[in-house]
Amino acid sequence: MNPARKRIWKAWIPALVWLGLIAIESTNWLSATNTGNILYPIFHFLTGVGRAQFEIWNEYFRKVGHFVGYFTLSWLLFGAWRATLPQPRNPYWSWHWARVAFFMSALVATLDEWHQTYLPSRTGSMRDVLLDTSAVLTAQIVIWALMRRRVPARQEAAAGG
Repeated sequence: MNPARKRIWKAWIPALVWLGLIAIESTNWLSATNTGNILYPIFHFLTGVGRAQFEIWNEYFRKVGHFVGYFTLSWLLFGAWRATLPQPRNPYWSWHWARVAFFMSALVATLDEWHQTYLPSRTGSMRDVLLDTSAVLTAQIVIWALMRRRVPARQEAAAGG
């Protein structure tokens, strides 16, 4: 396998694995009831919180999971598109990579919630789509901010500055 193709695969494999994890998390297996039954004994042991209070915590854990999951997906998709569609003018950041990663991640969030409307133990929620999309946007802003710092330093070095 040539090095360019190998680099592309190395960028896409984590994104595809992460998409698979999101698909698994969208099933009945990881509904609020099932995750609560797993997390409650641990949380109760560590904090002494009762079942009723835990339900509130479980909801927070799940929303943080949404944010982290879609932030990570957006980050991984940015890297995959960066490897797939190189931009010689700026090898660090491009609107094209950010747009494609943003829209792909937002589409996955929408399809995930739509899929959940057909499962008896799940509910699809527009609020979750908005939460997921805000995580996606946050990831792209963080990537842009980090890469913005890199580009001037590289351009200075190339100019002999």
